[in-house]
Amino acid sequence: MTALQALVRKDLILYLNDKRALLLHLLMPVVLAAFFGSLFGGAGGGANTGKIDIGLVQQDQGAIGQKIAEGLKAESSLRVAELSLEEAQARVREGKLAVAVVIPSGFGETAGTALFSAGSKPEIPMFYDPSQSTVLAMVKGLLTQQVMQTVSAEMFGGATGRQFTDTSLKALEGDRSNDPDTAALHDLLGSLQKFQAHEDKLAGGSGKGQGGLSMPFATKDEALSSGPKYNGYAHSFAGMSVQFILMMGIDIGISILLARRMGIWSRLLAAPLSQSQILLSRAISGALISLGLLAAIFLCGVLIFKVEISNLPGFLVVGAAFALMTASFGLLIAAFGRTPEAARGMAVFATLIMVMLGGAWVPSFVFPEWMQAATVVIPTRWAVDGLDAVTWRGLGMDVALRSAAVQLSFAAVFAGLAIWRFRRQQA
Repeated sequence: MTALQALVRKDLILYLNDKRALLLHLLMPVVLAAFFGSLFGGAGGGANTGKIDIGLVQQDQGAIGQKIAEGLKAESSLRVAELSLEEAQARVREGKLAVAVVIPSGFGETAGTALFSAGSKPEIPMFYDPSQSTVLAMVKGLLTQQVMQTVSAEMFGGATGRQFTDTSLKALEGDRSNDPDTAALHDLLGSLQKFQAHEDKLAGGSGKGQGGLSMPFATKDEALSSGPKYNGYAHSFAGMSVQFILMMGIDIGISILLARRMGIWSRLLAAPLSQSQILLSRAISGALISLGLLAAIFLCGVLIFKVEISNLPGFLVVGAAFALMTASFGLLIAAFGRTPEAARGMAVFATLIMVMLGGAWVPSFVFPEWMQAATVVIPTRWAVDGLDAVTWRGLGMDVALRSAAVQLSFAAVFAGLAIWRFRRQQA
């Protein structure tokens, strides 16, 4: 035990004396967590996204076309710039605009006619950046709302609607066929004409009817969580902590490979020390450093970015399990790495894959369904979800213990493989 304590103390002193490495291990995750946290809503929990820049090519100068343009400009989530067709296409190609909408000439009149007929419908050309398909869907929804509301308002109560009704009724009255569909349309337009006259009377003869079709409901949003108010920094600090502490775990394995290359490993084995003692000391020191880094990083999150740890015992349990998993991962790298250079490249690649699939960069709930199911075999997924659970989600010890148990299982597998490999090499 005295030799083991001395080896652990030596590793801790060496790490703490390297001030530059210590500063980087603390500074980098905090800076990146601050950046990602601001993208995910920040301390307020609200979306912190800017307006979407779109181009508008206004070719229809009629009343309906102008009202559609005004409605788009009034949308709080859009920043609309009126452009020529050529300029709009050029900006979309260059990536300066996500979407460009073209309201073609005569659109308002043909759209109003299409509202009461099953014939061809007018088209609104939309040009979009291929990388902005999600923005395209959002703009389509807002455009649909504006077109339906404006066209229906004009057709039911505007001058264009009255003119269309009068013209259509005259055409139907001259139709001598006994088609039942024609008779039904005649009755519909007759009722519409009476409705338009009533709306015009209510408007005092101004010719301005009431508003058209609109959304028949309104939503009431209420965020629910067992823990404190959602803080976008909480998840980003969890993800960046996992990433950079795992990167530090790579250094644990690389340091063993360097010790073997320089003969330090052989000299340690020549001393009254067993290989198990040396490996155990590296695992303990690595776990203590990992847990200390995790605590220091989250302390910055608590003090600077108002991250709340709702379940402190659960946080310590999840953090300790992750620290042990990181230390065993370092031993695994040392056991199977042939050279420090080759081992570092492969370990960095494996770590980035684990971090990406574990939801450290973006929350795992945005993954496709099949990927969410597949990533349960990734240890970092359990680490990130466990840290989320004991911070902003405010879940209990049952979730924390489940996360810790899975991580400890991975740690046992990593450590078992590493010990088997070291014993085989020694034999």
